[in-house]
Amino acid sequence: MVILEANKLYKSYGNRFTKQDVLRGIDLTIEKGEFVSIMGASGSGKTTLLNVLSSIDRVSRGTVVIENTEMTGRKEKNLAEFRKNHLGFIFQEYNLLDTLTVKENILLPLSIVKIPKREALARFESLAEELGILDIADKYPNEISGGQKQRTSAARAFIHEPSIIFADEPTGALDSKSASDLLNKLSELNEKRSATIAMVTHDPVAASYCSRVIFIQDGRIYTQLNKGDQSRQAFFQDIMKTQGVLGGIQNEY
Repeated sequence: MVILEANKLYKSYGNRFTKQDVLRGIDLTIEKGEFVSIMGASGSGKTTLLNVLSSIDRVSRGTVVIENTEMTGRKEKNLAEFRKNHLGFIFQEYNLLDTLTVKENILLPLSIVKIPKREALARFESLAEELGILDIADKYPNEISGGQKQRTSAARAFIHEPSIIFADEPTGALDSKSASDLLNKLSELNEKRSATIAMVTHDPVAASYCSRVIFIQDGRIYTQLNKGDQSRQAFFQDIMKTQGVLGGIQNEY
């Protein structure tokens, strides 16, 4: 089942004198339950692609359809309502509210939708346990580690059971152990809950946890790799080879 379909995506910035084409006719689909990574060199357009797919930014031309809902051309009020119910986000900088506890941060998305309190608490306990943060539920963000903050952010993204979760460099601010812990948890949630995740990363290790990697070059899809039955280590080697052909992957656009 296709969750997201993008057709002929173009994105330009500036006016006719300073026009910069960032996306140049991208087509892609994401199936339910996929864990997809988007990679590319600095300036390739990968973060711009994530932004237009998630409706954070608007395309110049083309269409994005999520759960049979056309996203392009909709009014901001309608987009905000759709994001509230159908999309989850994990950002590099956590974006947690310092005045709320871990539990309160995670439950925040449910405070604006009609879900019984008992169900909300059951969802929280299940997710927090799976992500290994149930024991810090009453702590505040300034009392926990970066890895715990990002797992809190991940729980908040999953709590309302969105159609798709968009993750923008979720391991970028973490040390290697915390990054590995988070990616293992995301991979487990992807498998256990059939959660659909689209992640931008510059890190081939992070990408190796995914089922498919889409490589962007100069605003176009250069190639794609499917993990299939490979081990994560073998998939990592394939990703590294492709990265080498592209000349190395640095920071996001």
